[in-house]
Amino acid sequence: MVTLSGKVTHRGSPVPFVNIFLKGTTLGTSTDVNGQFIIQNIPLGTYTVLISSIGFETLSSKLSLIKSLNVVSDFQLVENTSYLEEVVISGTMKEVTKQESPVPVNVYGLNFFKANPSPSIFESLKNINGVRPQLNCNICSTGDIRINGLDGPYTMVLIDGMPIMSGLSTVYGLTGIPQSLIERVEIVKGPASTLYGSEALGGLINIITKKISRSPSLISDVFSSDWGELNYDLGLKFDYGEKVQSLFGVNYFNYQNPIDKNNDGFTDLTLQHRVSIFNKLNFNHKDNRLFSIAGRYVYEDRWGGAMNWEKKFRGGGEVYGESIFTNRWEIIGSYQLPYKEIVKLHFSANGHYQNSAYGTTIYNATQHIGFAQITWNKNFRISDLLLGIAYRYTLYDDNTPATNGINQPNEIHLPGIFIQNEIKINEQNKLLLGLRHDYNSIHGNILTPRLNYKWNSSDKKNIFRVSAGNGFRVANIFTEDHAALTGARSVEFEGKLNPERSWNFNLNFVKKNYFTNGFFLLIDSSVFYTNFNNRILPDYDTDPNKIIYGNLEGSSVSKGITLNLDMLWISGLKILAGATLMDVSIKENGERFRQPLTESFQSTWGISYELTSIGLAIDYTGNLYGPMRLPLLGKLDPRPEYSPWWSIQNIQLTKTFSNQLEIYGGIKNLLDFTPDSNSIARPYDPFDQNVVFGNNGQVIPTAENPYALTFDPSYVYAANQGIRGFIGIRYTLKTRM
Repeated sequence: MVTLSGKVTHRGSPVPFVNIFLKGTTLGTSTDVNGQFIIQNIPLGTYTVLISSIGFETLSSKLSLIKSLNVVSDFQLVENTSYLEEVVISGTMKEVTKQESPVPVNVYGLNFFKANPSPSIFESLKNINGVRPQLNCNICSTGDIRINGLDGPYTMVLIDGMPIMSGLSTVYGLTGIPQSLIERVEIVKGPASTLYGSEALGGLINIITKKISRSPSLISDVFSSDWGELNYDLGLKFDYGEKVQSLFGVNYFNYQNPIDKNNDGFTDLTLQHRVSIFNKLNFNHKDNRLFSIAGRYVYEDRWGGAMNWEKKFRGGGEVYGESIFTNRWEIIGSYQLPYKEIVKLHFSANGHYQNSAYGTTIYNATQHIGFAQITWNKNFRISDLLLGIAYRYTLYDDNTPATNGINQPNEIHLPGIFIQNEIKINEQNKLLLGLRHDYNSIHGNILTPRLNYKWNSSDKKNIFRVSAGNGFRVANIFTEDHAALTGARSVEFEGKLNPERSWNFNLNFVKKNYFTNGFFLLIDSSVFYTNFNNRILPDYDTDPNKIIYGNLEGSSVSKGITLNLDMLWISGLKILAGATLMDVSIKENGERFRQPLTESFQSTWGISYELTSIGLAIDYTGNLYGPMRLPLLGKLDPRPEYSPWWSIQNIQLTKTFSNQLEIYGGIKNLLDFTPDSNSIARPYDPFDQNVVFGNNGQVIPTAENPYALTFDPSYVYAANQGIRGFIGIRYTLKTRM
């Protein structure tokens, strides 16, 4: 038997409560207050010693315990700043550590999404506090992303800092990106229009792909569920000589198994066949200047509807189905110009082509967007100045009243100029001032200012931020609201739609706590308030047969408080928990009411425990939502006006066999929660053949239809997919190919 002893230090100072154990055994201990440790009664042999502590990189060292009965080995730890030192760009359009950013930015790495793998980032975001993927249709599963209760069109989606604009892009911008190529996701809550322009009214989601220099040579990840879903991610890194590196990825998703467990005659889960190809190229430019370009192509064929629907029924009135074909391409790039000053050109372009049939209603749309931006960054002694000019061109055409149905496409030119100055008052105080001016070719001049202030304690364990800003958005109804396309309701406009404006205020407090027993606690809390002018809202209530759009004559407010807790124990237990209490309400004609499909309470959590000695990780994730007001079809509609409290919970086990191979599996939706089977009104009469209408277009109650209902799939708040098991295998090759 051998005794192993020693001391663990960091920069010459002892580190207490460090976890030390021999991999593959039950032998281990922790350092005392002086950093000393001792492990006795070790059998002779060669072992891998793992040394881990909160705030430090895990250290692995091989030791041969075969010659001496007493072995002394000291270890030096390296600081791990992953909790507050992540580099973020979304808040200021410049690389800065998270704790130094005057703008609060939430950051989620790849391991966060691995705890509950999903076919797309769109679905994975449901585990983030204050963010919720919202389904807008029970049949085709069209959806959007809501931040602090605001509709999806208020959220801007970016890839590597470049915007992929408009409502048509929101969902598809988050679908089909190989998750194995994602390094992190940054989320800013509240208007970001000062930097990013229109469509960042409620917040932004920035998907940062891996830096090619840090990417593995091969990543392969495949999983399937007992419902028949199959998802495959492939990532490859190539070097083309010394000057060009490539990061190539493919995502493939296939689900072709119609299931109707709620017995309403319609598919519970939309059938999909999707392939996405992504490629990013980095060029080693002179003087290490930035030059990268990336492209992505997405093809998807999805349908939902009656269980006996086939492609031959597409667009016809015999069997109801909703079928959507989507082709989409994107190009994004960045180039640092050859000047002594830091001058960068950023550009993006995309084309979106959609061919859809919602029963007998045909919706064909084409969208092209080009975007270019030049920024100049100059760092002075106490200030960091950023100047930029931008231009966006949007061409949108469809066969609906949005373009008059006679090939009169909407064409918008949007040049803009912005300035931002980040002033470092001293080591504890920082002020950021920003101003942007845009000229919309339809709506004219738009000015958006903002102010951010950050204070931190001298030890940087306490951070306080204040944010205030203005945002704007120009709405395009038919790219944003699926209900306008289904044909279940007619669409009506109340005059010309003016741009929406908002004022946002946010108070953010972050506190780090390191305890002597090896426990770490991070508290991140915010209070937010947003007031809207000219808000554009769909009115489902005035007439159950119509969706009426117009600028709100009253006021609209989104306000609330959010709390996030990040807890770590030296034992390997990790808990991420968050809750948001909010009020998203509308006041018009002296009456205040809650915005439809918005919860007043939301909570998310993730509990992880890693048994490092046997290479096993356990992840328990979940969310809880409060009631939402649902769109009824009139006063006689017998369905509840509010959804119940509901929760989706998941558990996963991951076994690591080496640094390269992982097998994972578990159960999704442990509680088997699904909405009531009445989510689709009159599913047995999707073409309203047995509905009687009066001369005013209103439904007349009859013996066959006593509640005066029409076919409508918009009464939706959660997916119809119940409990299911899944299993997957992940292989990572880190050696150079």
